[in-house]
Amino acid sequence: MNKKKKSLLAVAFIAGVFLVGLYGVDSSNGYITVSELLSDPQDYAGENINAVGILEAGSLEKAPGITSFELKDENDENLKIHVNYVGDLPFNHAEGKQVTVSGTMVSESTLEANKIVTGCPSKYTE
Repeated sequence: MNKKKKSLLAVAFIAGVFLVGLYGVDSSNGYITVSELLSDPQDYAGENINAVGILEAGSLEKAPGITSFELKDENDENLKIHVNYVGDLPFNHAEGKQVTVSGTMVSESTLEANKIVTGCPSKYTE
């Protein structure tokens, strides 16, 4: 096999591995802010979304099998959506901190979350 064929075969192999690696990756949904959700809530009703906001202080309620809280916009604290989450909260959740939630908008102001991600606390302090 000459050098040109080997190079072409190597490029084809790398491209194939890349395509197989991307198979199943969902790139359709980015993160939506609370203000974006509330600007046109009908567009998101019944849809799976990834939302980002602040876990409002004093809104966290835990009951057997469900946790609920208000997710407020980072820039306008008057804009909020209600989140119902089934599952264990991340150990590093904290009121007043940014969280991302993934789930389904079941109404214009309520999200049924199936995943919550919180930021990692910084190991650096001022």
